[in-house]
Amino acid sequence: MEHDLSPSALAELRRPRPYPAVSVLTPTHRRDPLSTEDAVRLRTMVAEAKKRLESDPAVPRDRRADVAAQLDRALAEVDLAHAEDGLAIFAAPGEHQVWSLARSVPERVVLSDTFLTRNLVSAQTAERPFWVLSVAADRASLWSGGPDRVVEERAGGFPLIREEPNFDPERQMRAGDQPSNYRDEDTRRFLKEAATALTSLVRAHPRPLYVTGEPAALSLLCEFGGACKDAVQVPRGGLAHGTPEMVWQAVQPVLEEQDRKRAEEVARELESARSRKEFAAGVDELWQSAREGRIRLLAVEENYRITVRDDGEHLVVAEDDDLDAREDIVDEIVEQCLETGADVRFVPDGALGDAQGMAAVLRY
Repeated sequence: MEHDLSPSALAELRRPRPYPAVSVLTPTHRRDPLSTEDAVRLRTMVAEAKKRLESDPAVPRDRRADVAAQLDRALAEVDLAHAEDGLAIFAAPGEHQVWSLARSVPERVVLSDTFLTRNLVSAQTAERPFWVLSVAADRASLWSGGPDRVVEERAGGFPLIREEPNFDPERQMRAGDQPSNYRDEDTRRFLKEAATALTSLVRAHPRPLYVTGEPAALSLLCEFGGACKDAVQVPRGGLAHGTPEMVWQAVQPVLEEQDRKRAEEVARELESARSRKEFAAGVDELWQSAREGRIRLLAVEENYRITVRDDGEHLVVAEDDDLDAREDIVDEIVEQCLETGADVRFVPDGALGDAQGMAAVLRY
């Protein structure tokens, strides 16, 4: 299952396909992976997709069989033991993909000439993924972080391991020689290699970056420039050989402090926008402003969801089972804002007060 929605991956997903490009969305439950509920729901949604294929006269028989087979292959690749909060299956002639999302999605089957990506974009934005590079004189480890955990990432050449016959970092530490170790030319070369590899990876998969290590190592990384120069430094050694839990405990306080500052900054910007009459709130007004490209900053509470329907002139609140109900309107607004270059920020629930879940600063 795929997790990392890089710009290149998103561009590929948005590429037009021969009809039908099938998107199957379903919520999942990360906290109860042994439950049969998710498996039953997923099989039901795939069966619904096949039924839609069968009843669509615009789909030739050979193409229908091809896409149905792709759906079966995608279903076989789903690993619900590692489920998050949502799942997206994409199938088209000759291809299929399975994406795990850290944000719930509505049950939905869509046949079109492109895949439905807005829920992926919203989930990626809400999750605020980040990278952590942990360095020591003999190892550089890369970690992929999310809202509540980090996992080691084996990509871009990481982990980098320095293997030299006479190199013994433990002996040097026991001898009190650690500072001079980071002045060693071979160590400098090793860390420069790590900084270069990381810069290439962040260029292809941009995320906020944190680096951990001894102060001498962090100083060298900053000196080498690239992605490391603008990274947030966490002066904590030993994590290059550490566990995910150790890395998470080290970066969590830094993340929480940054979240607090961001929420305060958003509150100030919204209050200033009110005084300038550049403030917008309410799902109908925000949807209209998003489509017109008028939103400069969109603030969304972490778990805000609302179901609406279009009455022809406005969006009105609706029940989930209403005809033409749009359960993912928040995700639609988020993706539309991102498409027009707006800054989208997720804040803690309740942070927006009377704005009721979502508010914006307008460009004009």
